[in-house]
Amino acid sequence: MKTFILTAVLVSGLTFLAGSNAQAQQDSTKKTINYGKNITIGIGGGDNGFISRKNQDSIASKGRFVGGITFTRLDIGFSKLIDNGSFTLSPQNEFLDYKAGKTSHLSFDVVQFGYRFNSNFKIYLAGGFDWTHIRLKDDITIQKNTPELSYVTEDIEFSKNRFSSSYVHVPLNFELRSKEDKHGRRFYAVAGPEIAFLLGGKVKQISDERGKVKVKDDYNFAPFRYGGSLRLGYGSVALFAKYYASDMFESAPQKEVKNMAFGITLGLN
Repeated sequence: MKTFILTAVLVSGLTFLAGSNAQAQQDSTKKTINYGKNITIGIGGGDNGFISRKNQDSIASKGRFVGGITFTRLDIGFSKLIDNGSFTLSPQNEFLDYKAGKTSHLSFDVVQFGYRFNSNFKIYLAGGFDWTHIRLKDDITIQKNTPELSYVTEDIEFSKNRFSSSYVHVPLNFELRSKEDKHGRRFYAVAGPEIAFLLGGKVKQISDERGKVKVKDDYNFAPFRYGGSLRLGYGSVALFAKYYASDMFESAPQKEVKNMAFGITLGLN
């Protein structure tokens, strides 16, 4: 997973730099095709494809459908569990106590379809994947194939005891953005609801006695999840916060455990 995160960050960074270079070269390029009526097709980027800067404003002011296959909104951050509205776990859920600095959230979108009303407002439906990794503090093993979430206490010390879930998510985003500044960048505010469907759960443990152990199961994670997100950013970087209003697990006694995530977003478009 660490290798994947580094690769994803590198790809996103290269994409951002490539987009910036293409924008900087757009006005100076000589490779153009004239179609008459003062419309010029050249090397460009962003929502307007290959339309030159001098015609972008007029075209962007008109509504149009946008979308397709993409790799964007790479969210890297931390997760927090919320037990009956509190960040402190209740006695019945203390076995889920976790290392906050190593409990993480990772997600990205791979497809989006929507409608841009003008250069400042867009609505789109996206699809992608997300992972929540809970680094447990205690030397326990979460049990698989049980009617409700349960665990056993181990007599060994784990150097890593990670409890994870993965979902395919479908957010509906409402995006507001400012006009471009002198650097060709904008301020963004993106918010909306989200639903998600469980792909699976996993326990990964590392110890001297057992070595590396990975066990997959649904671990009573909710098969359907709903919540919402908010992003505030500039250029291709933003801060995000997500809150999932549905219960994290579908079985008692963890019915009132929810989770949230916050961190940084790379790539907004």
